[in-house]
Amino acid sequence: MKLLAALDAKDRKLLLGCLVAVLVLAVVTAIFGRNENSDENTVPSSYLTGKHGARAAYDLLVASGYKVERWEQPLADLANLADGQTVVIVADPLVMAEDDLQAVRTIVAHGGLVLVTGWSGGLIAPKGNVRPPTRFQTACQLAPQGLDPLAGSGEAFMVPEATWGVNRPGDRVQYNCDGAPAVVEYADGQGRVVWWAGSTPLENASIARAQNLNLFLNSLGPRQGHHFYWDESLHGEARTQWYYARGPAMYLLVGGLIAIALLIVFSFSRRRGPVRDLPAPVRATPVEFLEALGSLYAEAGASTTAVELAYDRFRRKMGGLCGLKAARMNAQELAAALRRRFPGAAPELEKDLADCEEAMASQELKPKQALALIQTLSRHGETLDAAVRAGVPR
Repeated sequence: MKLLAALDAKDRKLLLGCLVAVLVLAVVTAIFGRNENSDENTVPSSYLTGKHGARAAYDLLVASGYKVERWEQPLADLANLADGQTVVIVADPLVMAEDDLQAVRTIVAHGGLVLVTGWSGGLIAPKGNVRPPTRFQTACQLAPQGLDPLAGSGEAFMVPEATWGVNRPGDRVQYNCDGAPAVVEYADGQGRVVWWAGSTPLENASIARAQNLNLFLNSLGPRQGHHFYWDESLHGEARTQWYYARGPAMYLLVGGLIAIALLIVFSFSRRRGPVRDLPAPVRATPVEFLEALGSLYAEAGASTTAVELAYDRFRRKMGGLCGLKAARMNAQELAAALRRRFPGAAPELEKDLADCEEAMASQELKPKQALALIQTLSRHGETLDAAVRAGVPR
């Protein structure tokens, strides 16, 4: 069975070609498409499940009853909603604009708490005092400083990406890494800022290590009465609903739509050109038709039927010549009418018509006998037609 046999051959080839192209596009996209959840992705996003992602921390907050949500719109919109109960997590922001810096300042000025991490987090923090790291980026066991609740979170580990200046008395260093500040808390206006030298304690692979979870929860403050926002807008995430449709599936969908559009264009344009008429079917010759009809009668054993059809046709035609077109006459009446119309008709006319009528009532008529009777009727018909054309008088 041919595939898509109902289509034209050219349309079938075009459709199969487009399907093959879509399959190739899908395979290439699957092979070379970026895996957002791979361990090589270092973005601490609450969507990612790789070792550097922060999906576990976000799900833990949700399961623990924290009123938390992801924020994917511009930070300026969140700044307009912020108050003293607002807590914002800005983990290693990737993209920052002046509007984002001003939005963080506004959130803190309204009394909110902002947790920022990494070098870029120190840059976005209001009155930030971030410095380049003083050691290689390797895991460091943090040493608590002071008696604040945040410093009492317990043993914690972090891979610092930066450090903090120590020239401001208002900045309270909660943890050190080899003598360099790693966790700093300070007040700014009505709000507070907590800065981490790296996002390691909230990442999927490290949040369960030692007391990293305690450090994370103590940095956020009490759960009751606060609204927590995990910012994703500064991770380069799209700020529209189309973000969720991107990736290999989106590329495959676009490629498939393009292929379908090309298929429609090509199919329509071909039909708009000159259309050649189909060749006329080859008709069988009269001899072939007669042979086929004879074979049909022979296989059905319908010799009587053949004689009956031929006789009925002869009777209707001859009745018309005699002016008795609609009359139903037997062989004797038909012979008498023809004899009156054509006195010079063949002497055996009456006998031949009687033989035909007798044959129509027989169930054992042989094909040769039926053929002889039909030929006889045909000869009589041709003779009488010739007499009519010659103008034989009544």
